[in-house]
Formats: sequence, C-alpha cells, structure tokens
Amino acid sequence: MLSEMTRYLDRLLDLLTGRLSGGIILAICLTISTTAQTVDFDHEVVPILRTHCVKCHGGIEAKGGFSLNSRKLFLEGEAADPGNPVDSHFLELIRSTDIDLQMPPKDLPRVSTEEQLILTRWVAEQMPWTNGFSFSQLRYQPPLLPRKVPLTGSPETHPIDQILDQYHNTNKLPPLESVDDATFLRRAYLDLVGLLPTPEQLQAFLANRSDQKRSQLIDELLARDLDYTEHWLTFWNDLLRNDYTGTGFITGGRQQISAWLYRALIENKPFDEFTRELIAPESGASRGFIDGIKWRGNVSAGQTNEIQFAQSVAQSFLGINLKCASCHDSFIDRWTLNDAYSLAAIYAQRPLEIHRCDKPINASAQPGWLFPELGNVDPKAPRNERLKQLAALVTHRDNGRYTRTIVNRLWGQLMGRGLVHPLDAMHTEPWNEDLLDFLAEYLVENQYDLKAVLRLIATSAAYGSRSEVLPQDPTNQTDYVFQGRRTKRLTAEQFMDAVWQLTGAAPTDFDAPVIRGQTDLGKDDQGTDENPATLRGEWIWGDSAADGKAPPAGEKLVFRKTVHLPSKVTTAVVTLTADNDFELYVGRRRLATGKDWTRPQTVVITKNLKPGDNDWIVVAGNGGASPNLAGLYLEARIVMEDETVIEVSSDASWQYSERLPTVKSPGRLGKPVGPWRPVVLLGRPGVYAQVNDPIRRGLTMAMSSNSTMVRASLVKSDFLMRSLGRPNRDQIVTSRPSELTTLEAIDLANGQTLAAALQRGANQWTDSEQSTASIVRELFQFALSRQPTAAELSVIQESLGHEMTAEACEDLLWSICMMPEFMMVR
Repeated sequence: MLSEMTRYLDRLLDLLTGRLSGGIILAICLTISTTAQTVDFDHEVVPILRTHCVKCHGGIEAKGGFSLNSRKLFLEGEAADPGNPVDSHFLELIRSTDIDLQMPPKDLPRVSTEEQLILTRWVAEQMPWTNGFSFSQLRYQPPLLPRKVPLTGSPETHPIDQILDQYHNTNKLPPLESVDDATFLRRAYLDLVGLLPTPEQLQAFLANRSDQKRSQLIDELLARDLDYTEHWLTFWNDLLRNDYTGTGFITGGRQQISAWLYRALIENKPFDEFTRELIAPESGASRGFIDGIKWRGNVSAGQTNEIQFAQSVAQSFLGINLKCASCHDSFIDRWTLNDAYSLAAIYAQRPLEIHRCDKPINASAQPGWLFPELGNVDPKAPRNERLKQLAALVTHRDNGRYTRTIVNRLWGQLMGRGLVHPLDAMHTEPWNEDLLDFLAEYLVENQYDLKAVLRLIATSAAYGSRSEVLPQDPTNQTDYVFQGRRTKRLTAEQFMDAVWQLTGAAPTDFDAPVIRGQTDLGKDDQGTDENPATLRGEWIWGDSAADGKAPPAGEKLVFRKTVHLPSKVTTAVVTLTADNDFELYVGRRRLATGKDWTRPQTVVITKNLKPGDNDWIVVAGNGGASPNLAGLYLEARIVMEDETVIEVSSDASWQYSERLPTVKSPGRLGKPVGPWRPVVLLGRPGVYAQVNDPIRRGLTMAMSSNSTMVRASLVKSDFLMRSLGRPNRDQIVTSRPSELTTLEAIDLANGQTLAAALQRGANQWTDSEQSTASIVRELFQFALSRQPTAAELSVIQESLGHEMTAEACEDLLWSICMMPEFMMVR
C-alpha cells in the first residue's frame, strides 16, 4: 500500500511541477482516493486555506469578488468544480508559475507541493465541508425585538447619564467634564439649527444665571421650526437621496420629494407616519423615494428600480446594506441574494428574474420581507397593497431594528459617532446596548417624535461635556470606548451658512421647490392687529396701469417711501414681490431681489434701519413680450424698543418715478431722481391671490426667528459645496468625509465663490465705520463665540492697522474662516 501511494504521489508531483500532462490527473486522484484515507477537511484542508487564502478571501475580505467563507460561496465564485480538479480554476492558479496569475500573489509564500496534493484530493472527493463551518468570524447577532431598559440610578439624574455612569464605572473611566457655556451655545446652535449664535445671543446666554439655561436653550432652538427644518433638510436629503438637480431630472427619470419633506419636517411629522408615507405613498409628493432613478440605457441587474427600492428601504430605515446581497449572498452579514430580490419584488409590477453577479439564474423572486417573524406581505396582493403591508411591517411595534436605526443616526449626528458604528452596519455590536435600546423605546413612548429624542440627547450631561481628545490616528483604535462626544467638521451647508451669516452674502433666491415657513396660517385678512400675518397693503404700479390698462412689456419703475422711526429697532422684516421682478434697497443698499412674482422674498432688515428717516427704494419691472398686468406688493413689520409695531405696506403713501437711478457699485444705488408721482392703487387682483399665503408665511417666520437668510440646504450644490463634501445624492449617504482634500484646500484658498462672499462681507463691515478692534471683537464673537485673545488682537491690529480697509477686512474674514476652530463643531 505504501509503495503504491508513493508511486502515485510521485506521479502527481510530476504533474504539479509540469512534467506530466493534465489529462490523467483525474484518474490519478480517483486512484489515490481509493487507496488512501479520505481528506480530513478540518485538520488538513482548513489549515492550508487559512494560511494561504483567508487573508484575501475570507472573513470580511472578498478580493476579486471571491469568498471562501462557506462552501456555497466558494462554489458561487466558480473557482472550483467538485469532483473535477482538472477544471478547478483555483488549483490552476495555485500551480501556476506565472507571477501575474499565481495565487497566492508573488510576494506571499507559495502553497507547497504536498499541500497542493491535499487540495487536489479534496476537490476530487467532492470538496467535503464540515456542516456549519465558516471562515468568517463569529459575529454579533443584533436582536430584533425592542427591549425596555430599567434605570437603576437616581431619578434626579438624566436617563442617558444614568446609563453612562454605569458604563464609566464598568470601564473604570473618569467622569466627563462639562464644557464652558460659550462652547455649549455654539455647539447646540450648530447641531440643532445649523447656525452660528449672534454676538447678542452669546452675551445674553453668558449673562443668564439660571441653572436651567442649557435645557431652556435646547427647547428654544427646537421650537424654531423654520431654522430646524432648513438645517435638518441636509441630513434627510442625504439619507433619502433627494436633491434639486442631478442625474435623472432632465429625462424625467427621477422625482423630488422636497416639498413633502419640508412640510414633514416643519410639522414635525411622527417618524412612523413619515416612514409609511415614503414606503407606501398615497400621492406623488413623496413617491420619488421608492421610485429611485431610472437610469438611461442598459443597466446592471443591481441598478434596476426594483433593486434600488430594496436597497433604499433597507439602508435608510433598517441600517442594512443590501448592495452586496443584490449581486450575490453577502460576505459580511446574513443577507442573501434571495432576501434582496424578495424585498425588491414587493415593489415590482412584473415577475422579477433573479440575477447572480448580473447573470440570470432561471428563477423569479417572490415578494417577501426581511424579518418574517414579524409577519409578511401577501405575494398575490396588488403592488400598492404590498407596499402598505411592507410599510406596516417596517414600522411594526416589535421591529426594534427600525427604531434602533434612527436613534443611532440621531446620536451620531449630535455626538460625532454612533452607538453602532458605522451607521449603516446595524449588525455590528453597539458599544452600549442599554443606551441604544433605551433611546429606541423612548422614541416609541414619545409617539415617534424625533425632536423629543434630540432634546433628550442634547439635555444630557454627556452632550454638554468636553469633546474627546483623540489620538493622532483614531482609525487605529480597535476597541472603541466612549469618553465624550467627538468634534465634528461643519458640513458644506453649515460652512456656507456660517460664511453667509458673517458676510451677508447669502443668495436672495433658492432652488428647493418649497414655501418657507409655517403651513397653518389663517386665511382671514381681517385678522387682529396683533397678528403679523394680517395683510394691509394693495398692489401698486404707475400711471400705465390706471383705469385697468395693461402696462407695457419691459417697463421699469422706481418706487420710494420714507419710513420714519422714532427710536431704535429690535426687529424689522419685509416681504415683497413684483410682477415680474424687483430689487429692494434700504439706505441705497440692495437687500433683496426677485424674478418670480409667485415666490415672494422675505428679508430681515433690522441692522439696516436707524432712528429717524429711512429711505426705501424698490426698482420693479414688467416682463412679457406685449402689454400685460404688472404690480408691486410689500408688507413690513418693524418692532421698536418699546415693543410697539410699525406696519409698512404698499399703499397710497408710496411714490414712483420713471427715471432709474444709477448703480454706484454692485449692490449700491446712486441717488434716486424724480419727478415723483403718486402710485396707482390696483387693489388685490384675483390673479395675485396665490401669493397671499406665502407673504403671510414670510412675515410670520421672520418675526418668530428674526432670520430669513436663504440657507445652503435650499440651493443647488456648487463647486465649493461639492469640494466641502456635499454629495450628489445619486446614492444614499449617511456619513460625509471628515478628511481635508486637496480640491477643498484649493477652493478655500483660491475659489471665486468664497472670495466673492468675503469681499461682499468686507464692504459691509467696513461701511459700519467701526475701529479695527471693534470689528475684530464682533467677528470673533460671531464666528467663534469668544473674544479674541490679547495676542490675537495685537497681531491683527499690527497687520491691518487701527482703521480697517475693505481689503484688510477681507483678509481677516478669510483667516477666521480658515481656523480649525471655525470649521469644527467643538
């Protein structure tokens, strides 16, 4: 027996070293298999594969799309043909002497000839595999059902801090240190409403001696519905793959959900209802999420609208990445190709053929849900009914995966890192399971109110603590231990909003198809005097509109009114529109423009008014190619120091002129010239009634927030925002890059977008006729929520002089905006 085995072994080794043709290898292996013991998979094959192959093709690695974690995955990769070592590709690669083809690669140890023999015999014997064995590491299995976490600490201690106190004791960590008030203020503003606190807001907060002032601040910020909505719009646009331009819009293969999303946020729609309206939309307003993008031309099986649906629902609401499973069984978690296609089939309107690695496998998917233990959809039901059933299953009270996923995202947004990390890997073990489960149940107990969860997190001592000091390379950390929130970069939108706050350079129009502000205003124009939304004015124009005439196309008129103010102003807002376009000037400075009469513009002009006479000028123009209706409408509310309100409306007190003033410089108007005539009152023509509600909303939101700056979340992405990390949203994005890129550095140093904003801001700051020291102090308070140090102030004054020029101020603004302290939420 031994001599026969030796002879066969010698012949096989001849083959492996190229001295024997491959045609007789199968016969050799079969002969060996009948004269020797069966290959021991566990003790012979596994050590070879673990030594030479698993590093690149096992665990979470699947280089070249090949994984040998399980026998099924091994065979799916078409690397082996059980019973046929001659045609088993992985054996050819192991035997190869070609350094470009051989496996393992040339820099790694080769598989010995004895080991090759074992693998060849193994294949010849049909590749036996111990049942249940896998090269993938044992993984945490996330629970599905929700869990109520009992609190064992003092009832006077915040619930989150109770759980974290126990965590810190277990890990022998020191208690977290509280951050100073100024840092907390800036952090809370940027996290909850995405804006910098003004110097006045900073001073008021620091002067407040209440021990409840931090929780009061959180409540005040979350109550600012407009600012909250237009900040969190960024988060939801990323997560729901929504944008205002990009792939699919031109061809009609993609639809926005912007108007629906804006309204849902400003109304604080309960998250379960929010989710159901996205998965099973009752109208076209929210349908764009499930329809995805209809790509032009031929696409891979993994990019069809049905598969996009499965991927989007799973990722956005369950933290499950089905991209791997949309092509083949996942190498990194439990999800299979059949799971992905079953979910996709719920959306499908026709039989959905399953493709593995883009090749059809002669099977059709049956509609099915990822967690059948909660129930399932009826595969025979019409599509709309299947979608409703799926929406109910996703939001099922026992689906803890759903609630854990969203609260993990909210924790990550405020704390810089999720309880589960990465955010879309909800199969990963959380660093504190009790805290994750507590937050998930808190969401349900508070009727799925996302603001309630944000409030809970933001009022904890953990949120108000000093940020964690990270090692130089935090990516080398293997076991995460919570030691405080992590400092985050400003998003592209936050950065632009902050720059626009400092410079007054925000655009005057926006791209999102939304109506800004509240949605529940009354319709009665005869409201109470205390209601800022009550409309007082009439549409006005010049003599060309008298007696019902149609003004000529292209006509431009200048309207003026002198507004006398007896004292200092605390709040002043203007909402106006003109058919067809307008420019508003106060003190000869342009403050707003509009080119679409159906979208009134609202602007806060508090800082532009002074006690005494204030000249208001509106340059308005009629469009069209022939005579047509034209008009100007304006409503303003000015709150004085003594809280009295002065109302300014377009009415008979206005005058107009046909002579246009000169423009001294961009945004600055020369002296208006007459002759001046009384305006013609047009009343309120029915054709203009559609703008009444937007005008009311503009007044209401501005009076409540004292801010109407167009936010970056409402405008299309530009080169600067893209270089700062704003995605194109062709795919769902849940984490933006945190590293500085070369493109970003170039745009920040030389880009025209930022330079233009800083130039405009510099002109505004130097026009105020303040000293260098005064400007520096105010800018530091606005940008950084602190005073400049004596050393900083001294260096700036030495460099820029005591009387600041516009050019010097531009340099100062750029320097402040480039400070890491400005770019981070600390």
